[in-house]
Amino acid sequence: MNYYDNIKELLINNEITKKVKNYSINKSDLNTYYNVGKELSEAGKHYGEGIIKDYSIRLTNEFGKGFTISNLKRFRQFYLLIKNGATLSHQLSWSHYSELIPLGNIEKINYYIKIIVNNSISVRQLRNKIKSNEYERLPLETKNKLINKEEVTIKDLVPDPIIIKNKNKIEIVSEKVLHKLIMEEIESFMKELGDGFCFVGSEYKIKIGNTYNFIDLLLFNVQYNAYVVVELKITKFKAEYISQVQKYMNYIDKNIKKLTNNDTIGIIICKRENKYLMEYCSDTRIMIREFMII
Repeated sequence: MNYYDNIKELLINNEITKKVKNYSINKSDLNTYYNVGKELSEAGKHYGEGIIKDYSIRLTNEFGKGFTISNLKRFRQFYLLIKNGATLSHQLSWSHYSELIPLGNIEKINYYIKIIVNNSISVRQLRNKIKSNEYERLPLETKNKLINKEEVTIKDLVPDPIIIKNKNKIEIVSEKVLHKLIMEEIESFMKELGDGFCFVGSEYKIKIGNTYNFIDLLLFNVQYNAYVVVELKITKFKAEYISQVQKYMNYIDKNIKKLTNNDTIGIIICKRENKYLMEYCSDTRIMIREFMII
């Protein structure tokens, strides 16, 4: 079988498709690179690894730049990833897949593909998510749900730890200092929590009886149609934090949320978790996450 002629025909057809049907450029690119990768994989089995270099020289002579040894190897990796279970989605560009291919891990790659499809993540945003180890910081339970293709909720997708930027290296001596750092980078912080978060208020004032209380951060998640109460603590998790957040959440549910909204969610961000204590004072509406200052 002449693998080189097959590859050449695939690339020529792709160029024709891109010129005639502009709307299908992305789909054509991905399908072409997948099939080229398949041909390269089969050619390697018959002629050895050196065939990549040979084809690179010949393709470059005929088509010009873009067919370096590393690019051809990337096409082959792309084919093997899809063959081994990575999702082929035409909503992603080749540039997206070029960022994902080096990750190797199929579950990790499929996680990022899912959030790209659901939230129209750009290549730059994807690069930042990978750099921040977003997948690695997902709870183990969430990763298992993703592997088993079970439904995930907002609670599953908030990373642990949550990264908080501290450009000026300010000492975190109180919740107010931590709060100030977050407010200085509020957009970045909401993206760190996950997708679909919108800002409602800082130190959001509520009145319970004759007493005013202040919610550190009140957010809303569009994707899950729910208010989110965020409380900041610079100490290790304590049981009383749960009751405090429950009070705020119940207030929002009774006085702020609409009938069309889902129940309010709570996030306690603290210095360290206490898994043994959390086991006996858990509330399925509340998640506890550690923070990491960078």
